[in-house]
Amino acid sequence: MSEEKMQHAARFCVNTAAAFVLAAALVACSQAPAPVVPVTFHASGSPAHLSDWHVTAALDGKLQLNADVVPYDLNTPLFSDYAHKLRTIWMPKGVAAKYDAAQTFDFPVGTIITKTFYYPLPKGAARDAKSVARSYDQSRDFAGSGLDLTQVHLIETRVLVRRESGWAALPYVWNADQTDAELARTGDTQALELVADDGTREPFTYVVPNENQCAGCHGTDMKNPSLIAPIGPKARHLNRDYAYADGRENQLAHLTRLGYLMGLPEASAVPRNADWHDATQDVTARARAYLDINCGHCHNANGPANTTGLSLDIFTAPDRHLGLCKPPVAAGRGTGDHKVDIVPGKPDDSILPYRMNSSEPAVMMPEQGRSTIHREGMELIRAWIAAWQGNCDVAS
Repeated sequence: MSEEKMQHAARFCVNTAAAFVLAAALVACSQAPAPVVPVTFHASGSPAHLSDWHVTAALDGKLQLNADVVPYDLNTPLFSDYAHKLRTIWMPKGVAAKYDAAQTFDFPVGTIITKTFYYPLPKGAARDAKSVARSYDQSRDFAGSGLDLTQVHLIETRVLVRRESGWAALPYVWNADQTDAELARTGDTQALELVADDGTREPFTYVVPNENQCAGCHGTDMKNPSLIAPIGPKARHLNRDYAYADGRENQLAHLTRLGYLMGLPEASAVPRNADWHDATQDVTARARAYLDINCGHCHNANGPANTTGLSLDIFTAPDRHLGLCKPPVAAGRGTGDHKVDIVPGKPDDSILPYRMNSSEPAVMMPEQGRSTIHREGMELIRAWIAAWQGNCDVAS
């Protein structure tokens, strides 16, 4: 065994066995009892391995969560090349996030948020280095409170940590053995193929963003580009039930009961975004939720796209600010020779779905976070535009 592999094996044994105190791991790694290692907050620096945080561990065929690490999900998630995501949050004892009805909760110093991107394996196919399922089905992913590593392929885990200086973002890429993830400050690319249920394949390049690219989505104020914040942990995204290991519960109520959230108002006062994928819900609510999470973090009054005059967050009135009959400021090839962002009743004449239906860097929107076209999301936006009434008086 090489020195590098020996070092990795030793680190993995210490991290996983100490974190979860599982007898099998202890036997494999050491005959001596190991101390329990809690989640570790690094107040500075960039730990080289995901396991250095002790938030999760690949152990005994599962990606397991450490004690007090809470999983969560969003009513409508960002699209990331059909990747599935395991989101977690952890906070030190004795502190809690402050509720906010509109913005990201005010998390205390020491908070660690992770998002692990992974794919289910194609049904009935042997595991290889590139084949992943194009599926929304998560029924095979989970084993207890963790991921079943026999059924999924881990790609990356992004860590957002709240330090005294603000939020820091650290990307980690999983190794081929799926035992640990290594810091990838400059990002990464991986050649993968999406495999549909009928066996058709769609090659694409999965892109892990570098640290500097994080601000492209997580920047909250262009007057201070270094300020970033999580996107998902907002009341309207989290207001839903989650199937925890000990039963279903509303996520905000769960976080409050655990002492992770304070100031939660009565349930009737908490906003809730629609589930974009639930066809029984109103198409406008679903489309606005989709645009809010996928576009609204840039397209708002303070975001990186504030100079476009196009705001796509949930708070924007359904008028010119939302793109209705609005000419682009400077979209170049991105317009496809269309005149306005949204033409009521005419998705084929509108810029918005045109840009969603592209994977060319100079055309596509969002600009990063995907290499493929989200067909179902695009069709939702087309259906929403088709339902609009009225006309645009646009000079040719």
